Amino acid sequence: MTQPTTPPARRFQLPNLSTLGPLIALLLACLFFATQSDRFLTLGTFSLILQQASFIGVIAIAQTLIILTAGIDLSCGMIMALASMVIGKLAVEQGVPIPLAILAGFAVGAFAGWLNGLLITKWKLPPFIVTLGMYSIVFAAVKIYSKATSVPMPADGLTFLAQRFTVFGTPFTYGSLLMVALFVLTWLYLNFTAPGRHIYALGNNPEAVRLSGIPQNRLLLSVYTFAGVLYGVAALLLLERIGGASPEAGTTENLESITAVVIGGTSLFGGRGKVLWTLAGVLFIKLLDNSLNLLNFSFFAITMIKGVVVLAAALLDSTRRRLLATGL
Repeated sequence: MTQPTTPPARRFQLPNLSTLGPLIALLLACLFFATQSDRFLTLGTFSLILQQASFIGVIAIAQTLIILTAGIDLSCGMIMALASMVIGKLAVEQGVPIPLAILAGFAVGAFAGWLNGLLITKWKLPPFIVTLGMYSIVFAAVKIYSKATSVPMPADGLTFLAQRFTVFGTPFTYGSLLMVALFVLTWLYLNFTAPGRHIYALGNNPEAVRLSGIPQNRLLLSVYTFAGVLYGVAALLLLERIGGASPEAGTTENLESITAVVIGGTSLFGGRGKVLWTLAGVLFIKLLDNSLNLLNFSFFAITMIKGVVVLAAALLDSTRRRLLATGL
């Protein structure tokens, strides 16, 4: 008589931090800051955080797509700043119709993103070096083009995304709604289309992508170009948010977007992550800013805390990757 076979013992599996981590961090932060300020847990606070997160959120969508391919973009904030300056100058100073000015800003962002992608795919340069160089080039271009002066928006210009609708008596802007819609659409693209799944595959195993016949360079080039278009959208949201085009914009948004992506659980090694959790990372960053400001923390203390948070998130990702590689 044959003895029943004992099922093999299950291996210990590390909890999926990339899925649960961002939500847990966001909930814990909400609970903590709610105990520190009675002004925190209100719908008005949430609306304000969404408004502040709008342009950073759109940049973070693009950064997520790029990091999923095992790349990185340090030029994102400056490309946004240049696109916003182009839109502002064309619409305000040269009298170009607003829709055409917006399209010009999108075109500037798309061209800069395409150029990043071309240097990475055709000449095989590291994304870090390419986008760091692009950061410096576009930084100088913004200063020269703007002549180091801001372009204020007129009260009746470029305000459609700043218009508000009411939910339970609390006003929300259409710009916030656009950001959330872009997150949802990107999630659908990544999870339910063949090109979206190819992006994950490119970050996981580029050699397998090449052997399967997928045009690797074309795919990577399209990711960087689309990221540039998203920087143009972020430029429009920035104009709505600050009421004008500023030559000082874009200097820290690269770090904030990378921080949001890492906190959101996307692996810096590529191939793993969820764009919707990047939204949780963006909200966490802005929640941290607002709450620490309410507690009278200095700018430098807030910057230090955010640096510790992103290093901790990167360390967790690296540790989980090593443990999975050893079969634990």
